[in-house]
Amino acid sequence: MHPMLNTAVKAARRAASIINRASFELDRLTVTEKNHNDFVTEVDRAAEQAIIEVLHTAYPDHAFLAEESGASANLHDENENVWIIDPLDGTTNFIHGFPQYCVSIALQQRGQITQAVVYDPNRNDLFTASKGRGAFMNEKRIRVGRRDRIADALIGTGFPYSDMSRLDEYMSMFRIMTSASAGLRRPGAAALDLAWVACGRLDGFFEKGLKPWDMAAGSLLIMESGGIVGTFAGESDYLYKGNVIAGSPKVFGQMVHLLSPFSR
Repeated sequence: MHPMLNTAVKAARRAASIINRASFELDRLTVTEKNHNDFVTEVDRAAEQAIIEVLHTAYPDHAFLAEESGASANLHDENENVWIIDPLDGTTNFIHGFPQYCVSIALQQRGQITQAVVYDPNRNDLFTASKGRGAFMNEKRIRVGRRDRIADALIGTGFPYSDMSRLDEYMSMFRIMTSASAGLRRPGAAALDLAWVACGRLDGFFEKGLKPWDMAAGSLLIMESGGIVGTFAGESDYLYKGNVIAGSPKVFGQMVHLLSPFSR
């Protein structure tokens, strides 16, 4: 395993131990609302600090872009190495004891994602990828699904939960994708949904309004497992646009065809 990836795995496991401990005492959790239905807990913050501590100790000159603390001061010095971190993707699920959430850590080097870790503490699934070296789940090589027709495909998505202004648009997409596919799922943690596309549990995924830390690690997992990630228009600048379609190559193409009208 690449040494930087190894460090990221260590950081993810450290965060997961904080999350696991807290999951047994949910009734004692302090929860604050950042925006409508957009929650953050002391666990998100503690997990993020643990991740940054591990990475900063190993790589003191690297920059950070993290969900709770935002960008580190050195991010804008044209930093070559940026760690993109979501300490707990699926906070709303976590608060409710709904066991679908994960830790997501990615390294971006000169604009390219080169290392990725997504860790699901409930199933103890560790997804890892290094650019050009393939993607793995629990050290076994993974590939995207083999289904080539969207009619047979199981598709993941996420609905708006905070900004309701695009709900009607989402309902239109929901109708189109439900009719076109074998089923639509909304598990509630985008980073884990993307990891599941990489290992074939989902054949495709689409969502609007995501942040880089939701997508960074998952996108490398998918590309290293033979899939494609792009915007609704099929372009490659999804990371900072926030609108993403991912899937096995054939399913990806069919999804872009159906969803490109919603690309604005």
